[in-house]
Amino acid sequence: MKGSGCCLFFSLLLLQSFSFFASALSDTEASFIARRQLLTFLETDDLPDDYESTVVVTETFPNSRLRRAFIALQAWKRSIYSDPLNTTANWVGADVCSYTGVFCTSALDDPNVQVVAGIDLNHADIAGYLPVELGLLSDIALFHINTNRFCGLVPPSFERMILLHELDVSNNRFVGPFPEVVLRIPNLKFLDIRFNDFEGKLPPALFTKELDAIFLNNNRFTSHIPESFGDSPASVIVIANNNFTGCIPTSIGKMGNTLNEVLMLNNALGGCIPGELSLLGNATIFDVSSNQLSGSLPMSLHGLKNVEIIDVSSNSLTGVVHGGLCNLPKLAEFTFADNLFDGEDTRCVPQNRQDVWLDDADNCLQGRPKQKPAETCSSEITKAVDCSRVKCGGGSTPPKQPEAPIDDPHRQSHVPMNHPPPPPVINSLPPPPPVASPPPPPPVASPPPPPPVASPPPPPPS
Repeated sequence: MKGSGCCLFFSLLLLQSFSFFASALSDTEASFIARRQLLTFLETDDLPDDYESTVVVTETFPNSRLRRAFIALQAWKRSIYSDPLNTTANWVGADVCSYTGVFCTSALDDPNVQVVAGIDLNHADIAGYLPVELGLLSDIALFHINTNRFCGLVPPSFERMILLHELDVSNNRFVGPFPEVVLRIPNLKFLDIRFNDFEGKLPPALFTKELDAIFLNNNRFTSHIPESFGDSPASVIVIANNNFTGCIPTSIGKMGNTLNEVLMLNNALGGCIPGELSLLGNATIFDVSSNQLSGSLPMSLHGLKNVEIIDVSSNSLTGVVHGGLCNLPKLAEFTFADNLFDGEDTRCVPQNRQDVWLDDADNCLQGRPKQKPAETCSSEITKAVDCSRVKCGGGSTPPKQPEAPIDDPHRQSHVPMNHPPPPPVINSLPPPPPVASPPPPPPVASPPPPPPVASPPPPPPS
């Protein structure tokens, strides 16, 4: 995750549009499945030490850990309401290591003991919920279920997955507040919960946890970004396409040695762009487009020596786009369209540059094509914010919908779509080396996306 090239590739992909699954489950069906899950929570209340599953076990197993894995997987199979690809059809019998999407390895504490170390059900189009029994998978290091139709909540019993390094539940139908159970998973390094229906505030503790990648985009999170944001050691943070308001925390400057990519586009962030951004010497992508930012661009941004992509478009920024920013040594794309800039250095004029992709359209730049009407500029620029006096005006209205992508292949790679798509499979990203835990199983290619499959009606309530 620390390689900027790899991070750049996946961050650009995560906002692309190739949806196959999400619309196949109706809201009624999703609500029904979530209610069924809540009934099991009321009965079991997490996973107490004396928990007895309703799964009847008649098989014999090489060790108790595989027996517990059998119980967890059979309970999960019972929780599935639709499996159009028959992914779990062979989840039968005691040989859990042969189940599709289940991977085993030797336990770190005993190489003679086989344990379930990974789950990979990406792109299986399964509808159902996550049962509390999954907490019995205490040896698991990887849990990937992106691009399915799982509903309800992430069970509190996931805190028992003490060796878990990668948790990817993206592009499903999960609901409720931020799943704080993930903060109690001690070895978690990669968190991907994007493209769900999580809502409410982010807990400040999220950014003090030792995570290397945090993907929260395309949910319904609200409120300000916690000031603890700058305490995160993550190399990639994506909070795009939510409902965040307030300012970009000035604490972001504390992440200069770690942060490679930060994407905050399409929220309702306001105030000025903090000058502390200049301290992000390792950043390669900075995208705050489609917010409500105001004031001028800080002159100190020339400190972004490794930045490749900057996008501040679709805000209310004013003043001059200075040449030092356009002449950064590794800059490949700088988009400052749809603002209120009334001046730009000659190095920022698109036709003057062949080495950098620039977009200055829809501003107040005299003599440049495709600019805002003069009357709009004269009325709006008089409202310009003095960032030396007002550090944060805050955003308060809902985020603007992203603009339709420009018909340019280079530009399309970075423009969010109006209809959030499922994220790509990220099996090729290796987790950090385990700390007192078994290594994750080798990534397995997910099955190719099937054509949309109509969901069956939910079963009648029992």
